Order: sequence, then C-alpha cells, then structure tokens
Amino acid sequence: MAPQTDPTLNILLKNNTASPTLHVHITGLALESGNAPFLLRSDGKTPYLPPSPPGILTPLPVDCSIALGPPGSTRTVTIPRLAGGRIWYSVDGPLTFLLNPGPAIVEPSVMNPSDPNHGLSWGFAEFTYNDFQLFVNVSYVDFVSIPVSLTLETKAGERMVVEGLPKDGLDRVCAKLREQDARDKAGWGQLVVPRPGGGGNLRALSPNSGMVASGGALFKDYFAAQVDAVWARYAGGRSLTVNTQAGWGDVTGKVVDGKLSFSGAGAFGKPSTGDIFSCSTGPFARGADWTELRGNVAARIAAALNRSTLLANDRQPEGEKVEGYYREAVTNHYSRICHETSIHGRGYAFPYDDVGPANGVDQSGSLWHSEPKLLTLGIGGGL
Repeated sequence: MAPQTDPTLNILLKNNTASPTLHVHITGLALESGNAPFLLRSDGKTPYLPPSPPGILTPLPVDCSIALGPPGSTRTVTIPRLAGGRIWYSVDGPLTFLLNPGPAIVEPSVMNPSDPNHGLSWGFAEFTYNDFQLFVNVSYVDFVSIPVSLTLETKAGERMVVEGLPKDGLDRVCAKLREQDARDKAGWGQLVVPRPGGGGNLRALSPNSGMVASGGALFKDYFAAQVDAVWARYAGGRSLTVNTQAGWGDVTGKVVDGKLSFSGAGAFGKPSTGDIFSCSTGPFARGADWTELRGNVAARIAAALNRSTLLANDRQPEGEKVEGYYREAVTNHYSRICHETSIHGRGYAFPYDDVGPANGVDQSGSLWHSEPKLLTLGIGGGL
C-alpha cells in the first residue's frame, strides 16, 4: 500500500504562556532511518541523528532547543516521519537532553530529583507520524504541568481540536488533589510538587509517578480491599464479559483458584496498587505468556480497575458510560480530577485511558488522521 501521508509535516507552535523564554524540543525515532534516535535542531527543520557517544550522560554536541518569541508569538517547524515522538515545551529555559551509548537519548524525568530538568516547568505532547496517519494526544500519564491544546487541520479542510486543560489547569488540579487528600487521607496531596523556593505549583505527579518517586511507599495498598471485593464477586455466581472490540469478540472470565481466568486469554492474578496505576506490571506485564488477546483483555481490566467499575458493571467496556467512571470512594482520583478539569473532559490520564465503549464518549484527548496538513500546539492553554 502506498503511503498516504506526506514525507514531512508542519507543526505550528504558539506561545500562549506569559513567558518570554518558551523553548520547544522535538524527539522521536526516525522511521526512514532505521528507527534511529532523532532530535530536531534549533532551526526547526534540520534533523539530528546523534552518533553513539563514548560514555554515558554525554551532552548534545548541537543545539536542539527551538526558541519561541514573546507571548503571542508563533513559529512553524517541520518534522519527518517519526515514531514515539514527543513535543517538549519549557518556560524556565531550554531542557537538557543527554546521550548514552547506543545511541540513546536521556530524556527529562520528573521522578529523578537529580535530573537537571527536575526543578523546571515543562511538559510534552505525544505523537506518531508514519506512512498512514498522524496520531497525537495530550498526555497526563506521568504528570500535569503547562496546559497545551491541539488543533489538527486536514488536507480536506477538516479541523479537529483537543482543548486540554484551561490556562489555570495546573492550579485547579493541585487544589482538587489536596481536597481529595483532606477527605480520604490517602496521599493525593503528596502528588503536588511545589516550585523550588516556593512561589506556586510546579507540577502534579500521576499516582504511578508518585509511587515511583516515593520508592513504592505512596498508595502502597490503596486498591487492595477493592481488588479483593472484585475477585470475590467473580468467584461467586457472576462472570466478567470483556468485549475485545476485535476479531476475538467477547471473552468470559471467572475467578478460579485465585486467578481471573479467561478461555484463550489466560489467567490474571490479583494486581497490586502499583500494577493498577502503571498498567504494565504484575498480571499486566508483557511476560512469556503474553499474546495479542491477553494484552487486549489486560488493557480493559486495567482501565476498569483505574475507573473502579468492575463491581458495578460485568460487561467491559461496552457496558460502560463515562458518568459511571470514578464513582467508588477508592478510585484513580488523579485521573478523575484531570478529566473534570480538562475542557470537555479530554486528556490521557493513565496508560489505557483510550479504552471505552465503541460508540461512547472519547476521553483520551487524542487526534488522528490519514491526511494531516497542519498540527498546531497552543502551549499554555487556549487555541
């Protein structure tokens, strides 16, 4: 099949922040260069494919920071086809990217206090631009910081929008996390990271990031009682039906010998709280018994556990409705708060936040199209 997309894509960057020092970096894997690590140079058009350095944590030898002008200014950059792409933006100066042998790009981390970017205000949007489509989303999976909106214009003149968080979205999220912590004392307030030296909120970590940053102490057994209740429910007379929304159709499971077992999809042991927030460890890990079907079912179970709907709904996810998410006292309140705060509720707040009923309301904050013309990021909130 011939490619549908153009070899390159234009991205319009808008400084909707109050900062005169907004910087953007673009990283990914260059699909037409053997998936080589990629950065875009400071001119906004020249690819940089770094060679393998002689040692770890080697500084970039070229400038890959794209500076925008004062508030209200715009700049257009051009990218080739990329997988695993990220558009990074920071208001406290450029971010530091390093190289390890391989080569491998060492990206900024909010979970490592020794990272040179840890005390800066920054965020990113995720995308893949391949032969057949552009896919892009507003991600809160790791943390919330600077709001960003997405606008995708197609060659046919269609315009699609994800408005993301409002301009004061970070402060709203942080306030709601503190309010939830006051109610249940579970630790939600500890996800709020203040600016170094005071002066407001720097970011709000996701529960998974918070658990990693705390060494596993935060939220340690938060979901344990609810998982026990779910397992008891499906060990009794009820079965759990998972619609794979693919060729496998419905698969039905029950708890047998302590595991939630599905014919053809394998058995899932009880997940820990960390497994639920990460969606990628314990029974949700891609282990030796992984198959496409098992991964499909795992995604739907993990999504239902984050939204706390398995006690109320035994048909996943086709029996779900957005208004039924996060109704239990024990739930992923970070995800709930991100959706409540986002304009029209759209944003990607945990790894399987795109799971939902086929004809339901999309909450994932994603846009995609096979004939994209221009992608616009409103950095700082607003279109």
